[in-house]
Amino acid sequence: MLKIYNSIAREKQDFVPIMPGKIKIYVCGMTVYDYCHLGHARVLVVFDTVVRWFKAKDFEVSYVRNVTDIDDKIIKRAQENDESIETLTQRFIQAMNEDSSALGVSSPTHEPRATGYVENMIGMIGTLIEKNLAYQASNGDVYYAVHNFPSYGKLSGKSLNDLRAGERVEIDSNKKDPLDFVLWKSAKPGEPSWESPWGKGRPGWHIECSAMSEQLLGVHFDIHGGGQDLQFPHHENEIAQSEGAHDHPFVNYWMHNGFVRVDNEKMSKSLGNFFTVREILKHYQPEVVRFFILRAHYRSPLNYSDQHLKDTKLALDRLYIALKEVKPVDMLTINWSNLNAQRFKAAMDDDFNTPEAIAVLFELASDINKTGSKENAGLLKGLGNLLGLLQQNPQEYLQNKVVTSELDSLTQDTIELLIQQRISARKEGRYSDADAIRKNLLEQGIILEDNPQGTAWRRT
Repeated sequence: MLKIYNSIAREKQDFVPIMPGKIKIYVCGMTVYDYCHLGHARVLVVFDTVVRWFKAKDFEVSYVRNVTDIDDKIIKRAQENDESIETLTQRFIQAMNEDSSALGVSSPTHEPRATGYVENMIGMIGTLIEKNLAYQASNGDVYYAVHNFPSYGKLSGKSLNDLRAGERVEIDSNKKDPLDFVLWKSAKPGEPSWESPWGKGRPGWHIECSAMSEQLLGVHFDIHGGGQDLQFPHHENEIAQSEGAHDHPFVNYWMHNGFVRVDNEKMSKSLGNFFTVREILKHYQPEVVRFFILRAHYRSPLNYSDQHLKDTKLALDRLYIALKEVKPVDMLTINWSNLNAQRFKAAMDDDFNTPEAIAVLFELASDINKTGSKENAGLLKGLGNLLGLLQQNPQEYLQNKVVTSELDSLTQDTIELLIQQRISARKEGRYSDADAIRKNLLEQGIILEDNPQGTAWRRT
């Protein structure tokens, strides 16, 4: 049986769907005021892999990943750029989709934008006020009354007193309690606003996800996911809003992926170690980046460094080299009675343990290199597909280039010409010239591989 580490229970639990054969998943997506960074990429890839595995287990999946397109940061950035919010958000939504596609992430079932659900948010806020779980303050803002929701803190595992003492609590004299959080912000000059029973204004961040998940998945669904940084206060506040409004359990399983670190330090703009997906893809193929993310368990910290990416590329090369040497049998359906397939399945059923699943791929590659098994090559490609890997033509992958310097500027035609010159030199007995060509190519990142059929090449 599939087990999932449930953040709210703080343990692995057997996964039991609300409806047999069907699963509903909501994941907090991007706030679109800038390009996606590596932390965003991890969320995209991790939950894409989760969805792929559920589909492989024949679940009917309804997957929602929202877009926050109204927010303080968005308003500030639009003002700084002297452009409309619509222009700004549309540009970065397009960029997000391009980055997501490059990383092999499939589109979710629904990708709602917050601005399309403001009326739903207003309705939920009204319900919370009726239930004495929210109030309008003297400044016109509407706040959630945390003290009136007794189970607040159950996701973070902290008592109200512990949370009040925390450094992240915003100080606001309009609140009845320091932990109370805003549901509706009264309109400010020059900012977008909507009509509401509490005057013109716009929704707070937390209410967005509660309203959108209710509309698209219902008041009770299977899995809610996101980055570990969202566990408190965002997801804690979602529980308070949704369960407070409906007097009904909100989510059965909470999943949180770990932080991204850079050279063992937390990734941060202030530390100057902040990398966007686009910057990384200037140096590494997208599949290498996806593979890098999946080589770590989703709940573990992910430590980014150039050396780790280089090691990841070499590791992925090994899998593609195995596929290049043996034409695989088409693996339209995986034979789950195969021992390697069973080990892969056991790993993925153990809280989506992709490092263990990937270890199975390397064992298959080793066997292919020894035996030339077409069946195992087919299985390698089939299992890789479940992780969004190994679907490129091996030769094209191995010969692909990401231009990072003048050393990478050799075109395929130039390489093929030099190979022909080397072949001619060897035929004519000019072995020193042939060796010089091989050495020159190697210095420029091109490895030659002589075989009975001729000479193949790949990039380092």
